[in-house]
Amino acid sequence: MKIFIDENMPPQLAEGLSILEKPNNEGVEVYSIQKEYGRGILDEDWIPQVGQVNGIVITQDSKMQRIKSQYSLLRNYKLGIFYLIPPGKKGYTYWEMVEKIIHNWQEIKSLIRGNRAPFAFKITARKIEKIG
Repeated sequence: MKIFIDENMPPQLAEGLSILEKPNNEGVEVYSIQKEYGRGILDEDWIPQVGQVNGIVITQDSKMQRIKSQYSLLRNYKLGIFYLIPPGKKGYTYWEMVEKIIHNWQEIKSLIRGNRAPFAFKITARKIEKIG
């Protein structure tokens, strides 16, 4: 299972999750899109690459679900995606984001195992729910 953290989230989050997952021996690998594909890469460029390795993405960019060209790419490349939705326009602080991902990490992995891509979930302040 390859999970990619979008560049709108700190690459250190991906590094930390990767370190924490290694001794778990569940085959979970965590990558930063920024570190793997370069800072500023367009969504249209990384989506096919992540799709080719059957990757799952965690992002704060919920507009990807509404932009027709990006939505089509997500579907065509059979990506599973989790949108981290902050409770307000201000967004999460760094530590709030880390806490939200860590708090939901086991459920995220369970949902990945239990759903065939393409799929989309939103992670809100209170729950994770399927989109569509």
